[in-house]
Amino acid sequence: MRPAAAADVERLTGRATVARPGGLFELDGGVTVVVKDGGGDPGSIPAEAAGLRWLAEAHAGGGPPVPDVLGADDDLLVTALVPPGRPSPTAATELGRRLAALHAAGAEAFGCPPPGGPAEAWIGHTGMRNRPHPGPWGDWFAADRVLPYLRTARDRGDLDPGGAAVIERVCDRIGGLAGPDEPPARLHGDLWSGNVLWSSPVGSPGRDTEAWLIDPAAHGGHRESDLAMLALFGLPHLDTLLAAYDEAAPLADGWRGRVALHQLFPLLVHTVLFGGGYGAQAVAAARRYR
Repeated sequence: MRPAAAADVERLTGRATVARPGGLFELDGGVTVVVKDGGGDPGSIPAEAAGLRWLAEAHAGGGPPVPDVLGADDDLLVTALVPPGRPSPTAATELGRRLAALHAAGAEAFGCPPPGGPAEAWIGHTGMRNRPHPGPWGDWFAADRVLPYLRTARDRGDLDPGGAAVIERVCDRIGGLAGPDEPPARLHGDLWSGNVLWSSPVGSPGRDTEAWLIDPAAHGGHRESDLAMLALFGLPHLDTLLAAYDEAAPLADGWRGRVALHQLFPLLVHTVLFGGGYGAQAVAAARRYR
């Protein structure tokens, strides 16, 4: 796909646009924006736009800030630029509280897409099915978040049959491993450190750095899944964030022992996308529950 041009931004936003260095654009009134294309993944831009709008609704109720969607079609997404900054304990504390508010905003069902979002969505450059599931979290998680990627990885040879069987046995026992029942939470869905932007607001030197969320794979799920993904790939001041989250919305007993269970999904996604040692990590995570 050709790079986005000022004319594309004008068409999507309805505002006069000037191209700036670094692939940025400036709208009339001085708003700087970034443009993302779908990278050949059909439906990924509508899914991301719907996810950002869904998370923005939660921001109005105390959730984390997300970039404004200023225009979108099937191929291009125009969002406001988030000015860069540095992580801080204060910002991590605030993010913990705001994540608790995001999750508490809820979802209609486990697996449901954001309003207006497609059922066939994406996480990274691989498909992710968003379909409401009537049963408990564990049944949905095994059926739609673990087994599809497990089968693909096994069929491609990125998981040997013995390792795949270890993960399948965890899925068979998911009801006893999932912990207490919780209502569906509103998830970012792809909450690794690269999708957390620490921002210092332009023109506001007295304001603290704050954490923004970008690139969601939003859906209804279990709140421990977002936290487990942060733990998997690391985040500055993560312990501070988790303490603030647990104070705002106490986590169920035993949640630390379930972290690896929730990590099966992102580990298998990465196995499908990148192969390498991610399959072995997924098997090692599953072995904790033998």
